[in-house]
Amino acid sequence: MGVSKQDMAHRKSNLKGKLEELERQALNDPLKRNRKLHEEIAELKRKMGQLG
Repeated sequence: MGVSKQDMAHRKSNLKGKLEELERQALNDPLKRNRKLHEEIAELKRKMGQLG
């Protein structure tokens, strides 16, 4: 069963919100010492690219 356009919009909105929050935290870590944080940001960006 497929996903409705509305569900996709909600998912994308949730990803954007989480991504904004993580990017704010990443600004305090310019040397990328918190590897997990930066990997999670990359993963969210990849997921958003797949949603369209």
